[in-house]
Amino acid sequence: MPSATAEDYLKTVYQLADGDEPVPTSAIADALDVTPPTVTATMKRLEGHGLVEREEYKGVRLTEEGTLIALETIRHHRLLELFLAEHLGYDWTEVHDEADTLEHHISERLETELAAVLGDPTADPHGAPIPTADLEHTGADDDPLSEYAEGEHAVVTQVADTDPEILAYLSDAGLTPETELEVREVAPFGMVTVLPEGREETVSLPAEIAAAVRVRPTDAEPTGNGMTVLE
Repeated sequence: MPSATAEDYLKTVYQLADGDEPVPTSAIADALDVTPPTVTATMKRLEGHGLVEREEYKGVRLTEEGTLIALETIRHHRLLELFLAEHLGYDWTEVHDEADTLEHHISERLETELAAVLGDPTADPHGAPIPTADLEHTGADDDPLSEYAEGEHAVVTQVADTDPEILAYLSDAGLTPETELEVREVAPFGMVTVLPEGREETVSLPAEIAAAVRVRPTDAEPTGNGMTVLE
């Protein structure tokens, strides 16, 4: 059984991966707030267990076994986040850190029971897709709000869950999953001004916050498996 540290590293590599390109050591170090030599040493150990493949000076890729462990860890994390929010009264700004601790310590039985109690959900409180029980990741690859142009209409599908201050800011602005919005202005320095549905006043988002919000066009409809279909 992988250690909590191994699961954290595998989950991070999975979330940073972009296609078949190896994930750089520096990116993993930044995401986990550790030093690059620490990442290198850990990746050598994970390679020895057949969980990653390393390319010198380029980075790492997950093996099939490493991918399955990453997906299972992500499934635990997102089920826990949803349970904490829906059944224990946690705010969506609080669930990430709690789930980060608990995700390594739940049994397969508890995972199954959590999914059943929650009605086999497909997304966590932040809109992130929950891998299926068969460890299939079915989420759509939606674009950051920061890439949208003035006049475009979109629906919020997911927001980054790691920064409580950003989550509180988005909540106050009314920008939560399934909120429709119109992009009113994109400033040269990256500030994005939007009008959320049902609001009379616009909201201006700094570039880093707009990049943390994932959206899909309003002429796209989600299918039952979490993918997006353009009409």
